[in-house]
Amino acid sequence: MSSAEPVPAVTESEGQGILRRLDARESSARTYARHLRIVPVRAEGMTVEGADGRTYLDCLSGAGTLALGHNHPVAVEAMRKVIDSGRPLHTLDVATPEKDAFAEALFATLPAELARGARVQFCSPAGTDAVEAALKLAQSATGRHGLAAFTGAYHGMTSGALAVSGGVAAKARVAGSGADVTRLPYPYAYRCPFGLGGELGERTAAEYVRRLLADPNGGVVPPAAMILEPVQGEGGVVPAPAGWLRAMRDVTRRHGIPLIADEVQTGMGRTGTLWASEHAGVVPDVLVASKAIGGGLPLAVVVYREELDVWEPGAHAGTFRGTTLAMATGTATLDFITRNRLAERAASLGARMLARLEELQARFPCVGDVRGRGLMLGVELVDPEGEPDPLGSLPADPGLARAVRAACLDRGLIVELGGRHDGVVRLLPPLIISDEEAASVLERFTDALEASTRAAH
Repeated sequence: MSSAEPVPAVTESEGQGILRRLDARESSARTYARHLRIVPVRAEGMTVEGADGRTYLDCLSGAGTLALGHNHPVAVEAMRKVIDSGRPLHTLDVATPEKDAFAEALFATLPAELARGARVQFCSPAGTDAVEAALKLAQSATGRHGLAAFTGAYHGMTSGALAVSGGVAAKARVAGSGADVTRLPYPYAYRCPFGLGGELGERTAAEYVRRLLADPNGGVVPPAAMILEPVQGEGGVVPAPAGWLRAMRDVTRRHGIPLIADEVQTGMGRTGTLWASEHAGVVPDVLVASKAIGGGLPLAVVVYREELDVWEPGAHAGTFRGTTLAMATGTATLDFITRNRLAERAASLGARMLARLEELQARFPCVGDVRGRGLMLGVELVDPEGEPDPLGSLPADPGLARAVRAACLDRGLIVELGGRHDGVVRLLPPLIISDEEAASVLERFTDALEASTRAAH
């Protein structure tokens, strides 16, 4: 860990006091704090030091936000330059040099077909805000109201984003959270919604959408937009097959339906290309981005084709859409990722890590499936003694997944869960992870998996 600037020491007992006070005061809706019982006091790269004196390898990276890890020098320097310059830190949507530079850097990463004449809407800080803006934009531009979304999706927790998300529990008590949304099957080879799997399941999922939207008696009014994730993250690290994604692009174009790609978690090199849609050669009409684009600070945008830009002034706004610091760190981060070819690095290292995880699948009957793209990896844990479905897929084992997550933390590795029943262990290391750190991540994960399966029996 760097010692460039001293920080006030936080003792282990003080850390425990912090945990107790926040346990008493925070909402019951909190998530990570329930099982990550650490108080981070220092961080650099993918290493986090807790008040307990232990160090951890962070394979969560702020749910994919920290593309360059913690306190990367280029992000820190970008912040210092803005602060030292005396520039305003908050400007609503007024033009600033930082905003101009960020827009230039962002547009340089876009597929040329989208970048030509595109428009960008700066939103309030979170990805869910940008999803809301994208949905509103499509509804305004088409004059239609319904939306098409997919099983397993996660787009955020605000009203519209929640409506197009797949998780039932979060919206079960929220009135109108599923209104006017046509739910479509997302291809998922291990748990195929049609019970077919493989290429046949993929083709069937595509054909189902084609026929449904073309059927005058199918009951589906043409939607204002179709929204999808090129790789479902919270849904369990499920990559969209390239052929299926191209089919969704074709069917939306044929019916005049704007295609929204939610790249909040997959964007900026995470999956091995700058944008995950590029794996299939697909260019969406609307691209939603957040997380990594702010270089660790809150920033969210919607980029869209200029013909959709029908909004009147004030049709969408947000107080914190002019965060100068985030735009500066975002520009520096985008530049670093592209100059250092970190997307290509994510592709090659991710492939090697995936191959090692596939070896675990052969060793451990509880590993039902291993999948991912780039440095977005998932290990689906199952009950090997459970009743298999017609495809031979075994039931998820969320209890084992929780045990593995806890065992990873005991071994100094921070991971998170996702997928159906939270049975998928997800690995989201920063793009700057070294080969040595990758080896340590896999070693600690393997040890945690072995210990957890041994304890279960």
